[in-house]
Amino acid sequence: MTFEGFVAEHGQSLLRLAFVLSGNRQLAEDLTQSALVAAYRHWSKVVAARSPEAYVRRMLINAHLSWRRRRWTSERPAELGDTVAGPLRDPSDAIVERENLRTLLAGLAPRARTVLVLRYYVDLDDAAIAEAMGVTESSVRATASRALAKLRGSATLSHVKETR
Repeated sequence: MTFEGFVAEHGQSLLRLAFVLSGNRQLAEDLTQSALVAAYRHWSKVVAARSPEAYVRRMLINAHLSWRRRRWTSERPAELGDTVAGPLRDPSDAIVERENLRTLLAGLAPRARTVLVLRYYVDLDDAAIAEAMGVTESSVRATASRALAKLRGSATLSHVKETR
């Protein structure tokens, strides 16, 4: 398999994964590009791997987690006022729900968000998630449990705020 063939076959799925992980289209493109550049530089290792797609996915996840660590140590996002962060006026409930989910996911720690995205978006089992992130399966289960509990609590709080 050539690098160009790999990108043609898996590039869009890597970009979608990066978008779900980051929640930002431009950052997703940057993360995907970084992962693909690293894959190109080490193409002989990638193509020799048992699953080249999983190998590059791991590179993408590592790039995302590195970006999140770097971001939180160097800059703090400003809180937006109520006028900017108001509810979307889109008539489609699905779009509003998806945006609310993105907001809730953005409030999670990077590892927690990564575990949930890999479990529910990429549909990986705990063993595959553990391998992709370089942690144990029990760590994946514990992280997912805590993240889901936090999401449930946040969803309940946001629902209470909306009904007032």
